[in-house]
Parts: sequence; structure tokens; C-alpha cells
Amino acid sequence: MAKEYKGACLCGAVQFSAKTMSNKVGACHCAMCRKWTGGPFLTVDCGSEVMFTGKDAINSYASSEWAERGFCKKCGSHLFYLLKEAQQFIMPVGLFDERDDLVFDHQIFIDKKPAFYDFSNATHNMTEAEVFALYAPSEK
Repeated sequence: MAKEYKGACLCGAVQFSAKTMSNKVGACHCAMCRKWTGGPFLTVDCGSEVMFTGKDAINSYASSEWAERGFCKKCGSHLFYLLKEAQQFIMPVGLFDERDDLVFDHQIFIDKKPAFYDFSNATHNMTEAEVFALYAPSEK
């Protein structure tokens, strides 16, 4: 029997299950994520197989040519950051039911992190340029 990872928004209008969920938690420090969340965006990679119930309560915003951000229209919970081409869901770790095996593993847009906070964990850190080189579609 395949494991599913379940979670929901704050009000419960949107519930979801993911067939995969990395145990590696990451933080994004880009200006858009910080503006969207009010701080660093703490996420897990859930791949492309995420099923949502309460889809009528989901709205999304195309924040770039290659990604969109989903949120609950009722309570405002951030639901996902979707890499459009790969249909890859990067999701807020706090929305999922508790897991004991999570590890804070990486930080992206580390060069955009404001000076007023630091994490003490040893993580893999990527600059803005490194993230764009890895995820942004190449010019054709």
C-alpha cells in the first residue's frame, strides 16, 4: 500500500494528499517569497502527484513565466509554488500532518536573505543565479 502525505489549509476548505514528499525542508529567501509569506518560505518538494479537494477554494497567481503560487481563497493559506513545465509542487511544510523525519537541508536565494535573521543549521545554499540556472527554462 502506497504512503500518502496529507495536509490542509488553515480553514480546512482545501485538503490535499501527495504521493511523494521529500523529508528535506528548504527555505527560499527571494523577495517574492518573503513578500508572499512575510518571511522565508519553508517548503518540501512533493513532485507532480498532488491531489486537491476543495478546488473551488483555490486561486493561483502566475508570479513568473515559469511558476505560479496557489492559495486558499477563504483563509489565505499558501498552498503551493508550482514549477509549471515540470508540474512540480513545492509546498509549505507547515500544512502537512506531523512527520518525525524532516531535516532542514537547503536554502535558495541565499544572496537575497536579509541580514536580520540567520538559521544555524548547516545547509546547502544556492544563490539567485544558481537557482535560475537550475529551474528557469532556457532561452530557445
